[in-house]
Amino acid sequence: MSDVYEAELVVERREPAADGVLALTLRHPLGEPLPAWEPGAHVDVLLGPDLERQYSLCGDPSDRSAWRIGVLREPDGRGGSAYVHEQLRQGAKVRVRGPRNHFALHPAPRYRFVAGGIGITPLLPMLAAAEAAGAEWTLLYGGRSRDSMAFTEELARYGDRVTVAPQDETGLLDLGPVLDALPGGTLVYCCGPGPLLDAVEERCPAGALHIERFQPRQQQTDEDAEFEVELAQSGRTLTVAPGVSVLDTVRAAGIEVLYSCSEGTCGTCETDVLDGTPEHRDSVLSAEERAAGETMMICVSRCRGRKLVLDL
Repeated sequence: MSDVYEAELVVERREPAADGVLALTLRHPLGEPLPAWEPGAHVDVLLGPDLERQYSLCGDPSDRSAWRIGVLREPDGRGGSAYVHEQLRQGAKVRVRGPRNHFALHPAPRYRFVAGGIGITPLLPMLAAAEAAGAEWTLLYGGRSRDSMAFTEELARYGDRVTVAPQDETGLLDLGPVLDALPGGTLVYCCGPGPLLDAVEERCPAGALHIERFQPRQQQTDEDAEFEVELAQSGRTLTVAPGVSVLDTVRAAGIEVLYSCSEGTCGTCETDVLDGTPEHRDSVLSAEERAAGETMMICVSRCRGRKLVLDL
């Protein structure tokens, strides 16, 4: 994992994007170019010990000089957004790791984008990419109120392809006109709160939908059972006890692995599976990726059977 980019960046610009939302522009202090990224990518922002958060890149992928993120202040959050809003002033330095992308924009003739609240951030560069590719696309963007919806001024340049629908003006998003009877070849990209993603999932045909979750999916899982993990790179075999994650087991054995959210939403701990069948409990992988069983998120997923062989 040593090839993962990590550096201390400087907050070059800090500006409000909406009520409760800050847009931060980050640059390398020596002006070095930042790693390339594609629409849908996010970075880990290391705010302090045990305080690490993931934010989508929402600037211009062609601009290697800076990264932009949008951060919603969450009053009932766990402290990350409060730290950003209160401590990351212009000129402040912060460690950033990444980027990584589990929400990539795939080529298609038509797109339907659906955003809820701060879920607009990963979609912003997707809109620009779809526009540049000459694809047909629309965006349905909902939020609590117009003042709380970030980047609406940037979206105005797209005209009537963007529908801004504040809940206090129009009620809950009307998904029917956007998602019912999708033309063949249309891909749907959606990011936002869990109930919105669940509603979109119910309407979309298999294979058409790509989503990104900020919170873990509520799901039924099998009762934990003990199993073994063989670590192919070291030849060690460890026992994973009920109620203990693969991640915690390998770390307790002194093996360093990258991880972040520990709840199966960020993808940082994704690990190649060389043998065995994972029991997927993450909120990152698609149905096709789960069925393939080639990788797993070791912070939450387990084993269907007695043993996994992992590329660790």
